[in-house]
Amino acid sequence: MPPKKELLSGWGNYPVSESYVISPRLAEDFQGALRHDDLIARGLGRSYGDQALNKENYVVACTQFNNFLAWDEQEGILECQAGVSLEEIISALGPKGFLPMICPGTKFVTVGGAIANDIHGKAHHIDGSFVNCVLSFTILIADGTVLTASRTENADLFWANFGGLGLLGVILTARLKLRKVETMYFRQKSVAIRNLDHMLETLNKLDHEYNYSVAWIDALAKGSKLGSGVISFGNSAKLSELPDKLKNEPLKLHAKGKLSVPVFLPSFTLNNLTVRILNRVIAFVQNSPKQFVHYEKFFFPLDAINNWNKGYGKKGFIQYQFVIPEENGRQHLVEILEMIAASGCTPFLNVFKRMGDGQGILSFPFKGYTLAIDFPVTKGLHAFTRKLDAKVLAAGGRLYLGKDAMLDEKMFKDMYPQYTEWLAIKKKYDPAGKFNSDISRRLGLTV
Repeated sequence: MPPKKELLSGWGNYPVSESYVISPRLAEDFQGALRHDDLIARGLGRSYGDQALNKENYVVACTQFNNFLAWDEQEGILECQAGVSLEEIISALGPKGFLPMICPGTKFVTVGGAIANDIHGKAHHIDGSFVNCVLSFTILIADGTVLTASRTENADLFWANFGGLGLLGVILTARLKLRKVETMYFRQKSVAIRNLDHMLETLNKLDHEYNYSVAWIDALAKGSKLGSGVISFGNSAKLSELPDKLKNEPLKLHAKGKLSVPVFLPSFTLNNLTVRILNRVIAFVQNSPKQFVHYEKFFFPLDAINNWNKGYGKKGFIQYQFVIPEENGRQHLVEILEMIAASGCTPFLNVFKRMGDGQGILSFPFKGYTLAIDFPVTKGLHAFTRKLDAKVLAAGGRLYLGKDAMLDEKMFKDMYPQYTEWLAIKKKYDPAGKFNSDISRRLGLTV
């Protein structure tokens, strides 16, 4: 089929641009896409910003390239095409007692997208990012060659693709190590948090007992309540731990989402009053007395609401996620939270986690604290994020490129000085700069 011109956006519905969309079904179809000079691969569109946009150029939609190729149940190793989603993996292999080793906040991401953004989850300080479950992948590079990349074969290409935003070629297949589980449930503990000191103290006290941890923070709280919220810890539940009513169906799968936001909500609904109401609801839900929680609610609570991104209105929103070192982290977090509370930019859904050691070249995580904040797009938001960028940089931190929508080239290069190493690999495998996107042009990741 010929390319179809479409108006595309990421999950944040900001920014928006027109691109020519190609939808391959077979491996040879991807070769045909290479006749175009400027293209980028796209999965399910769950990156928040312009990672899979390519204004007035070509986008290769990979979601129809989604077959399982091989399954080794004894080793828990799946080989699949890159358009396979985590939801499809869970649906097919969950009943056999297997889950993806790394689960982000949504299951509606493709394997190719997970590699391009090197996704992470609630256990990064234990399990690391997506690279840790990928044994190898095949990738179509600019000259039409299909290469295998692993830690021992084309290793530079392997590492550069994790966090590389799809700018080195089109990932075709991958071999993944899955996690064997006895049940689809998690044993959890939730703690109501008084302030930031209590948050960090609780993390330090309980992190060694649980593999998974995540906190919700009330970003409008000030003074003695700054950093207040709820923190949840969890471990995969063993069959022997489950109550009798759950033992009957320990590998129960998720239900399809029944709730939906059918239209874009008006912008006047996004204000500090609605944030405070939302914060109270989240605090009530997150501080659950339930000891055992299904993986769907534990990993993917927002997946229960289809098109929840429309709740931010037609102007869209950004998710601003940064990581800063633990050293002097408390003081920097205080200053950043105070900036957010005083900014006039309405912060929704603020998620706080601890991260472990990082890997890769442009991969986001390193050992420290990470905070992700949803901001509806407003007139003053860009000016505020520039101030926030400077503060994060001064704290020794950086932004998650897989979610970014507003970072400028100079700030990016200051946050990721290793970009020169990545560009050298880009020039090696894509010397004419065939693979590009809106974010690559914005950040100077072009050759």
